[in-house]
Amino acid sequence: MKILAGNSNGPIAEAIAAYLGEPLTKCHVRRFADLEIFVEILENVRGRDAFIIQSTSYPTNDNLMELLIMIDALRRASAQRITAVMPYFGYARQDRKSASRSPISAKLVANLITRAGADRVLTVDLHAGQIQGFFDIPTDNLFSAPTMVRDIQAREAVADVMVVSPDVGGVVRARALAKRLDAPLAIVDKRRERAGESEVMNIIGDVRGRNCILLDDIVDSGGTLCNAADALLDKGALSVSAYITHGVLSGGAVARIAASKLKELVLTDTIAATEAVRVARNIRVISIAPLVGEAIARIVKEESVSVLFD
Repeated sequence: MKILAGNSNGPIAEAIAAYLGEPLTKCHVRRFADLEIFVEILENVRGRDAFIIQSTSYPTNDNLMELLIMIDALRRASAQRITAVMPYFGYARQDRKSASRSPISAKLVANLITRAGADRVLTVDLHAGQIQGFFDIPTDNLFSAPTMVRDIQAREAVADVMVVSPDVGGVVRARALAKRLDAPLAIVDKRRERAGESEVMNIIGDVRGRNCILLDDIVDSGGTLCNAADALLDKGALSVSAYITHGVLSGGAVARIAASKLKELVLTDTIAATEAVRVARNIRVISIAPLVGEAIARIVKEESVSVLFD
């Protein structure tokens, strides 16, 4: 196999390569003076199984364009099979028409990746499961839940844990984690007045005396988590932690979370941690590199990937 890394998340690419015992393939991904992207692969990839590790996180458009150009470079270099490994799939929140004359950008991105020449996509915790159907090529959506469960069991008194969905849309995801932990489930009912702002309205479930764990796939502004933490503590919760797969954390999100009543925010490394995240008092990062690395190994050996969901 050949493993290539774009510029979006070098640490996870190195960790995945280390797990697989394979060096990263040498390539140059650089910018011209006008910021035009140039890619040059410095090793022979003819007839190889190639994997490009690239999250399309901030700057989203630059990282997406890098991915597309790297796919094209591999295709023209006669790689046998090209897999786009996207731990974080950008534009996933635009998975439907939310208003008249609005785009479905997740489908557009899927088309771009397919037309560029990718043969397969590997990603983690898609915002909406139907995005798999946007691709006309095989798409494996891994789940971070097993990694989170191991971390929760190692750090929390599981008997007192209650899993909480921060909104009605995340109930399926939260219920799956609650089942793994054999824990009860609660739901935060909130009303969003405008994009980027949320108002907690009610807590469905008895959280009194519980160590609550908020579960979601993406944290962006952090407003939902902070408001939910306040509401849960007001209802008698002992503590509130949050486990989130993708730490987008735009604007002043890190400062907002650091100043909140959240005991801890646990992120995976699908998006490279900024310096602000690394020094925050109540933010911690766990790695899903072994999960992604094992999936890559199974794809190369033509083995089942679904066993990783257990």
